[in-house]
Amino acid sequence: MAITFTRRYVGMVVAPLLALLVWLLTPALAYEARMVATIMSFCLVFWMAEVIPLSMTAFLGVLLAVMLGIAEIETAFQNLGHPIILLFIGSFLLARSMTRHGLDKRIALFILSRPYFQKSLFRLFLGFSGIAFLLSMWVSNSVTVAMLLPLTLGVTQLVCQPADGKSSAVYFLLGIAYSASIGGIGTIIGSPPNLIGVNYLAQQGIRIDFLQWMYLAMPIAVSMYVVMLLYMRYYLGKSGYNRQAVQAYVAERRQQKERLRKGELVTMGVFVLAVILWLAPGVFNLLGLEQAYTFMSTYFAESTVSVLAALLLFLIPPGQETGGQGTLTAEDLVKIDWDTILLFGGGMALGQLVITSGLADVIGRSITLLVNPDQKVLLVLVLVFLVLMLTEVSSNTAIAITFVPIIIGVLNGLNLPLLYPVLGVVIACSFAFMLPIATPPNAIVYGSKQVPISQMARAGMLLNLIGAVMITAWVMLYMAL
Repeated sequence: MAITFTRRYVGMVVAPLLALLVWLLTPALAYEARMVATIMSFCLVFWMAEVIPLSMTAFLGVLLAVMLGIAEIETAFQNLGHPIILLFIGSFLLARSMTRHGLDKRIALFILSRPYFQKSLFRLFLGFSGIAFLLSMWVSNSVTVAMLLPLTLGVTQLVCQPADGKSSAVYFLLGIAYSASIGGIGTIIGSPPNLIGVNYLAQQGIRIDFLQWMYLAMPIAVSMYVVMLLYMRYYLGKSGYNRQAVQAYVAERRQQKERLRKGELVTMGVFVLAVILWLAPGVFNLLGLEQAYTFMSTYFAESTVSVLAALLLFLIPPGQETGGQGTLTAEDLVKIDWDTILLFGGGMALGQLVITSGLADVIGRSITLLVNPDQKVLLVLVLVFLVLMLTEVSSNTAIAITFVPIIIGVLNGLNLPLLYPVLGVVIACSFAFMLPIATPPNAIVYGSKQVPISQMARAGMLLNLIGAVMITAWVMLYMAL
């Protein structure tokens, strides 16, 4: 019987071979560090090849660490109870409520019905991409793109005419995916790598609240978003445009929508409350209200607010829309992204082993011998570009879990500040634009069968390079201040 060399099959073969090679090449390491390096190389191949679900690979790595005596079972899985896991669960349930009750589509149609966005193809794209950019700060970028995709496909089929043998619809769809990825870096909850970076920094004694993250990340997000808009305008300007068809399409969709329902009102109210409570500690800190800041940070931490919002959605009934039950019901619990949640819990346990085993310090000291600490610009650019390109062939969450602790070791070895370079590396995990596997938004628009992988790679390569340079520039600016 012929063997089909699928990506999964290749991963199952390569993973143990690479792990054995790493073990044989690292006899000088202490047993714990050597074993962690072996396990991480095995898991990295499994993640890249998606041999099993990403979360199960993380669990496999932790389980191997326990069985090989480098982790205690009592502490190995503690990260599954980490407060950031609760933040994930709460924010995913909030996003689920938006999708279930149609609030996300109502917001999209409201914006797209404005006359300003109907005047040209680029302005229409600006409306769609603006929704993706803003929504993905608060809702999972994959949920945002999945919600916008049917609307986008409907509009592009009406208005995007081929020019020079190519359809601008491809760039329209790519732009929506890129906007969601870029917007996701704007808040702590916007993308899983953000939470991973914040947690690793907290382990080093550096705490970032919700507003501080926005203060640092939003300038990078906005500047990259503007570059992406200019880039897409070049391609979209080649296509014809039928304004009447768009107006008719939006009018038809708006007629299908009912009046604002109670489920949407409850979801909107809870969402606004959550955002206020998330931002409040940072606002109090900026105003110098130390006692208020301490109180809010202690009793209304991001994870507490997230769980509170989710509980309110289960408690408050939206009239008779759910048969007298809450705005969310038990059925909604199984429809959130548990794979990402479990990946984070198991992956953080693996990342912690990289640090506690001494492997991160060993790698850091090795790199310090090759890099001049005075060449900060080159160092940051190399780290950012390395992580960005690795993300092209693996989950951005898995790459953040694997490489952030190693990069922390590198920075410690060079006696460089941690905050801004780690911020840059974490953001780079969301700036991979070339391949479908790189980010969930890329995968979703590729799955529409409207975007050839060759065009995605060509469009994404230039944005990858610009993104790496832009992140490096902002990191160096922050370090200079």
